[in-house]
Amino acid sequence: MFFTQRRARAAMIAGVASAALLLTSCADGGSGNGGGTDSGSAEGPHFIYITSDPIGQNEFLKSGKTGIENVAEEFDGTQETYESKDDAQRRQNVEAAISKAPEVIVMLGFQFQDIAAELAEQNPQQKFLLIDAASENAPENLYQATFREQEPSYLLGVEAGMLTEANKVGSVISLDIPLLQKYSGGFAEGAKSANPEVDTVAPQVIGGDNPFADTARAKEQAIAFAGTGVDQVFAVGAAANGGIMEAAAEKGFSAYGVDANQCPMAPGSVVDGTIKAVDKVVETVVGEIMEGKTSAEATSSFGLKEEGMTIVSLTEGAADSQCTVMDHPDVLEKVEQTRDDIVSGKIEVTDPTA
Repeated sequence: MFFTQRRARAAMIAGVASAALLLTSCADGGSGNGGGTDSGSAEGPHFIYITSDPIGQNEFLKSGKTGIENVAEEFDGTQETYESKDDAQRRQNVEAAISKAPEVIVMLGFQFQDIAAELAEQNPQQKFLLIDAASENAPENLYQATFREQEPSYLLGVEAGMLTEANKVGSVISLDIPLLQKYSGGFAEGAKSANPEVDTVAPQVIGGDNPFADTARAKEQAIAFAGTGVDQVFAVGAAANGGIMEAAAEKGFSAYGVDANQCPMAPGSVVDGTIKAVDKVVETVVGEIMEGKTSAEATSSFGLKEEGMTIVSLTEGAADSQCTVMDHPDVLEKVEQTRDDIVSGKIEVTDPTA
């Protein structure tokens, strides 16, 4: 959390900023959001968090909500969460948020990339934070924070390379897009580093109309993938991962999760998983905005070093995680050393989007 001195300075800046926003905003105050929630003190700064999709069981989106709630509490303010379901509602929610002139509007998801750049340019008095995507030549009032997903994925790949019996590993991803290629690419690179003999096959793509939440389709794709001989499968399907974990339990392959501890989904079948600490990113960057940092000065990239990402086996509660990697001390030792080497810069994991 934030230091008292930082909070006091931010509170002073927030007061000035709020007054400026109220003077420049021509809002009517209507929310117009898709399932918004509001909590906190009636006084103090206001923050709005907008999701790319309904939160549901999506741990990635849940983490962002936790972050905005923590920010509101830290600055004795209020917060709202607007849940979106499609492009039209995403735009509507951002426009509704602008009308309320909050301190910061936080948008989570690559789906906001174009909307964020457009509306930030049209509303220079409003500060925006876009997480998990970045637009080139973004206006100064658009803060952007991305993750180095390839780093924790590399650690999972090390585990897969050491644990595979078939010498064949791969990923099941929601869509074949650069963002998710950071996961599958890092996983493959890590596996090769630990086991040069391993065959890292091309990712299986879930696809369909709802690739981030369609558990039935994800299960079908995972079963088909396992049928090719892959015995270590990195599940990069967000809420759709439930289907992949079911497939792992039924077909006997080992799976790896994303965004949160998904090992309890299929005890004995899930090795480990990445954790994307969206809450920490929200707290860090919104805190920097409240301090008065510019978008050029604020933290914009989060990986293992910034603790914006990690893996379940390296967290404080790992012993109770139900992740099968906890039964392999030799693998854990290798993973810890690899993590330290990535943080120190000794190992630089390839970013396929660079």
